Amino acid sequence: MWKIWVIFSGLFVILEIMTIGFLVFWFAVGSIFAMITSFFTNSIVIQTTVFLLSSTALIILTRPLVEKLTKKDTVVKTNAYSIIGKKAIVTQDIDTLHGSGQIKVNGETWSAISEEGNKYEKGSEVEIISIDGVKAVIK
Repeated sequence: MWKIWVIFSGLFVILEIMTIGFLVFWFAVGSIFAMITSFFTNSIVIQTTVFLLSSTALIILTRPLVEKLTKKDTVVKTNAYSIIGKKAIVTQDIDTLHGSGQIKVNGETWSAISEEGNKYEKGSEVEIISIDGVKAVIK
């Protein structure tokens, strides 16, 4: 009977290679446990129980760890969003009422508006708090 469990284990490994969830792998490990059990007993019920219990236990115990290790940051900071929180220098007077003004950050020139609607003169240091369309929102 141990040969069948080895075949199942191999099939589960191949299936795991074709998927990305890292879930089927634990069935392969459960098959190995069932194979080891088959050396001590010929009862298919006991072997299947070992397979099911060990696979289930491994999935339950390791799934949170796997999710934590494979969790990806869903927000990718692009050039635009990477400037949020940085300091910038006003290169053209900022007047939100008239929609004019520019800042320079990281060597790039950005159109800018004030969060509070305040005016900022050329040469002032400001902080970028968000991006609104193609304009940096500053305070």
